[in-house]
Amino acid sequence: MTLPNHSATSSDLPSRSSVGAEPRSDSATASATRPRKVCIVGASGKLGAYMIEHALARGYEVVGVCRPGSVAKLERFAGRITVLPGRTNDREVIARAVAGCDGVLTVLAPWGMQQYASTTAQAVLDFAPKDARLVFSCGWHITRDGKDSYTRGFLAMVSVFAWVGRLTRLAELDDQVEACRRIFASERAWTVVRGSDLCEGESDGLPVWSRHIGDPLLESNLTRRVDFALFMVAALTDPALVKEAPAIVGCKTASALAHRDAPRELATLTR
Repeated sequence: MTLPNHSATSSDLPSRSSVGAEPRSDSATASATRPRKVCIVGASGKLGAYMIEHALARGYEVVGVCRPGSVAKLERFAGRITVLPGRTNDREVIARAVAGCDGVLTVLAPWGMQQYASTTAQAVLDFAPKDARLVFSCGWHITRDGKDSYTRGFLAMVSVFAWVGRLTRLAELDDQVEACRRIFASERAWTVVRGSDLCEGESDGLPVWSRHIGDPLLESNLTRRVDFALFMVAALTDPALVKEAPAIVGCKTASALAHRDAPRELATLTR
């Protein structure tokens, strides 16, 4: 409706990458063209709403998918976006939503115990147009190549969240891992953006990123939610991020500022 008026194996990679890197495969060409129409899967949440704002600011036509009960949350975008009510793990809904889209931005939510994240991811991989740029969001707990270095505290927090999620049947963290495993194995032009802890506030600008958790650059573990969304949207047109799983942190956090002059290049997106 339109609103009224765990991991795939990769080759050895440096721990930090520059956005200026050359594309590594033909799939990168999908990100070289500025998209005209994008689909946002999970549009009614806070991250989704910020992505809508950033996409509209770039002049994109926006299609949003959200649960029928959440359509009212998007009233402020009335007349500017098309909304398809439906569960994001409904393959028929996703097939309709991504038709004709140059880019798809997907919030991989691990809610419930019905393989919600993996079913959503698979539908996007299956139905998005061949040359569409696919960008997915998740957390730091996802690892692409097993080379991430986590603190004991972080691992304990993830274990507790996963246990509570299973006990209450409210979340299925292992299914988010499975969703990312399928994405990493895909030949599509994908990016999986791994977000740090999030906070609200005015934008600080585009976050910085590293290929691996444990990089001192990421130590502050904090990003403004509006900037997480900014990174997602900006990734649509960055060929260096094709088949990457960047772990991000706010560009004005203490760790980002402290390691800005590190010998290895600081990884940032271009506007």
